Amino acid sequence: MSAPPPPDDRAAPRPARAVRRGWLFGGAVAAVAAGLGAVAGWQRLRPGPVADEAVALLLGQTLPDSGGEPLPLARFAGRPLVVNFWATWCPPCVEEMPELSDLHRELAPKGLGMVGIGIDSAAKIAEFARKTPVSYPLVVAGMGGTEIARRFGNQAGVLPYTVLIGAGGQVAHRLPGRVDIGRLRAMAIGLSG
Repeated sequence: MSAPPPPDDRAAPRPARAVRRGWLFGGAVAAVAAGLGAVAGWQRLRPGPVADEAVALLLGQTLPDSGGEPLPLARFAGRPLVVNFWATWCPPCVEEMPELSDLHRELAPKGLGMVGIGIDSAAKIAEFARKTPVSYPLVVAGMGGTEIARRFGNQAGVLPYTVLIGAGGQVAHRLPGRVDIGRLRAMAIGLSG
């Protein structure tokens, strides 16, 4: 006894073939639209130009740390620095903090500085720091932190937003969104020498 022959698509009624073609066409249109949306989204999130005074503005700030003590950011001048703009209400910000803390512990002995600029209230940052200790200082910038981040090219207001500054005060890298810690580590090692 022989097996029945495989179905022949050409033998299918015309409406079934038309429906299949419609689905294929619709899928192709959806894929193109998704691709265009991704490109448009990336263009919107892509960092803009860095203001000439961005590093000087940042290092000229004295902001309260998570315990309320003033922290002059000038203490980071003259060495490589990772600046992470974040907020307690931002899930990707909170998710990446243990990795950032590990990176800081690893590279601080080699001269790398790191600071978390909280775009949030002092009370929320203090509570967060009590529950989730990190190895680097967290400072409170409130909504003023948004303006500082904007000077570093964060026109879309993306959080988290990470900036790497070289020892000479030049902005070396800007990373919108949750960081790839391996990539950030390689960049930071490149700055630390």
